[in-house]
Amino acid sequence: MQIGPHLLPNRLFVAPMAGVTDRPFRQLCRRMGAGYAVSEMVTSRKDLWSSLKTSRRANHDGEAGPIAVQIAGTDAAMMAEATQYNIDRGAQIIDINMGCPAKKVCNKWAGSALMQDEPLALQIIEAVVEAAAPHGVPVTLKMRTGWCETEKNALRLALAAQGAGVAMVTVHGRTREQGYKGSAEYATIAAVKAALQIPVVANGDIDSPQKAQQVLAETGADAVMIGRAAQGRPWIFAEMAHFLATGETLPAPTVLQARDWLIEHLHDHYSLYGELTGMRTARKHIGWAVVDLPGGEDFRQAMNRLESSAAQVQALGAWFDELAAQYERLPYLAKRQEDSTMTAHDNEEELRLQA
Repeated sequence: MQIGPHLLPNRLFVAPMAGVTDRPFRQLCRRMGAGYAVSEMVTSRKDLWSSLKTSRRANHDGEAGPIAVQIAGTDAAMMAEATQYNIDRGAQIIDINMGCPAKKVCNKWAGSALMQDEPLALQIIEAVVEAAAPHGVPVTLKMRTGWCETEKNALRLALAAQGAGVAMVTVHGRTREQGYKGSAEYATIAAVKAALQIPVVANGDIDSPQKAQQVLAETGADAVMIGRAAQGRPWIFAEMAHFLATGETLPAPTVLQARDWLIEHLHDHYSLYGELTGMRTARKHIGWAVVDLPGGEDFRQAMNRLESSAAQVQALGAWFDELAAQYERLPYLAKRQEDSTMTAHDNEEELRLQA
């Protein structure tokens, strides 16, 4: 799998998610077997670049390449300037956001709303490609199947993007109208893959090694992109890689392995955000990690009342130690049921805070 000059170790990608795929989370997923990770979106609004939130998103200290940064906006010149800004800060791949369904983004005609205005979308793509080309930086595009069920234009827009010089296209198998509700469909992704010569990535509802294999076969895609299923379970990439290579299911990590990985992630998280913000934003990562485990919901509620990072680390370590006394490996209670409404709310809140 290759994006421009960058050869990737596998075809398992981490999706860009607002408020989730910060540098510590991307690095954790890469250590757990992901071959590629894209940053959470960086605004094209120059007046926000000096904000603490944007500076954190543009921080790639110690991150292994290729460093991919997603940008969002509605003005071609501003998107070109954002391309240069992020390349200057270490971006080696620029991804254009035409897939975010959040109202905060779409009401400003950014994200998936751009799929309603194909001339503007193409103008933005061309401007970003032109700005990145002198630096040898490839441009990729993430989008949905369309705006709504009656307006699925992913194939047409993907062909235009390929013609404009985009190096890879990712398609989430839902319309903007669906948000995260219902089920992803893969026929549109298969049609895009069949028509394009550049790599195509399938995204949406890929939550197990078996589902990854099914979607790759069904779409012919070059890679799969995993989002919500990696929240609290970053080792899903190792599980997928093992299954795709051998056809065998990898045992769940041991409880103590998971404890150590999660505590390491927490320390990385605090180092980026500082004590107060780090403690508060770590709560969701801890909650995702324990929710499917015995007693996880009770622990999550108790942990949310803690008011220091040290207390979080101590409580998490002690809770996993107690779990390890009963189980050697992570004893998942059931398949995770995604709360689509909460996911959409989290994205809205993250975007509100950025603005």
